[in-house]
Amino acid sequence: MTYPKPYQFTDPFDTIKHILKLSERLNELKDLDAILDRILEESRVLSNADAGTLFLVKDGELIFEYIQNESFAEQRDGIKVYSNKTVPIDGKSIVGYVALEGKPLCIDDAYTLPSGVSCKFNSEFDRQSGYRTKSMLTVPIKSSQGRVIGVIQIINAKNDQEEVIPFTNEMEHYLSLFANNASVAIEQGIITREVVLRMVKMAELRDPSETGAHVQRVGAYSAEIYDRWAQMHSIGKAERKRIKDRIRIAAMLHDVGKVGISDLILKKPGRLTKEEFNQIKFHTIYGRDLFTNSTSDLDKMSAEIAANHHEKWDGSGYPGDVRNEDGVIKLGQGKREDEIPLAARICAVADVYDALCSTRSYKDAWEAVRSVDEIRQASGKEFDPEVVEAFLSTQKAINSIREYFTEMNIRDLSLALESKIRSKD
Repeated sequence: MTYPKPYQFTDPFDTIKHILKLSERLNELKDLDAILDRILEESRVLSNADAGTLFLVKDGELIFEYIQNESFAEQRDGIKVYSNKTVPIDGKSIVGYVALEGKPLCIDDAYTLPSGVSCKFNSEFDRQSGYRTKSMLTVPIKSSQGRVIGVIQIINAKNDQEEVIPFTNEMEHYLSLFANNASVAIEQGIITREVVLRMVKMAELRDPSETGAHVQRVGAYSAEIYDRWAQMHSIGKAERKRIKDRIRIAAMLHDVGKVGISDLILKKPGRLTKEEFNQIKFHTIYGRDLFTNSTSDLDKMSAEIAANHHEKWDGSGYPGDVRNEDGVIKLGQGKREDEIPLAARICAVADVYDALCSTRSYKDAWEAVRSVDEIRQASGKEFDPEVVEAFLSTQKAINSIREYFTEMNIRDLSLALESKIRSKD
């Protein structure tokens, strides 16, 4: 039996049950970006919309989060917008108007807006791309306290003949129901990210190089590299999104084991002695042990990355085969090739690339071009060649991530996340 698409349901109760089931599945996701991507995708599927954009409220403005457009093949899986572009919450733009009023707005033709609204349609994207925006449905995402925390805008509903049609009144109600239920998952994703950043902040107290911006970049790089690697291996969309959800968070926690290393070593200016570097190696073991004795898939991946992100493709990395001899932990021969978990092989490339592009006590930041070339030269020696290939083929996203996650932006983001968690109407 072929299950009908949500927009084809004839019984309203079937649609409502489907929306509630979607909301439950959203709560299974952990990473905020994975949650937002899924919300936008399901909003489009629900209404058979060709395109859409999702915004979150940050510091009293709307910030772009995700864009999806079926008419452009390269965007079919959704694109995370790593940009500081914002839209004011006012009556000028359509999304700003909806966020301000806190009510949905349904438009049959973007170029002929209904009377009584103060907003205007921005046709810049249409002019640049040749796309024709027609029907639009824009709804606010409200928290359980009724506060607007974001906006979903979906574009060009289609019938079975792929003709653009207006959004119905029923679809407006369904999408509003889904958006408000999805807000719970968004708030949980925000809390999860803040908890991760707090753990990172603990490590930062010990190691000044372990900053919020660094781990956000490593997590985002790892997610993009994995997604490209998975496409290269023809891994299905659902599985790709499931792993991508976990790897972003797990990679952010790659060096959390440094909390167990002495300040005298972590904060030492200049290069370490051989003995000091041998002590540093144990942060992989300490990090792994933070996530043991858990049945969580996220904890399992976090342990794999923490333990193995310094292993090298040619077997020259660490900690290798760890053994306990009479209560003394000893590191063994480094793992090689496929003995190293995939998530750790990906995080290794992301971590080294970001370290090369960053200032350290013993080095200045390298230019991105030089850093990329260093990664390329280490393919087949330090890094998995296929992971390097995936890294090299996603440079547009990598560059956007590097420019977006600066130290100043992360401080602002952290404050915004805390504000969202603590604010009460």
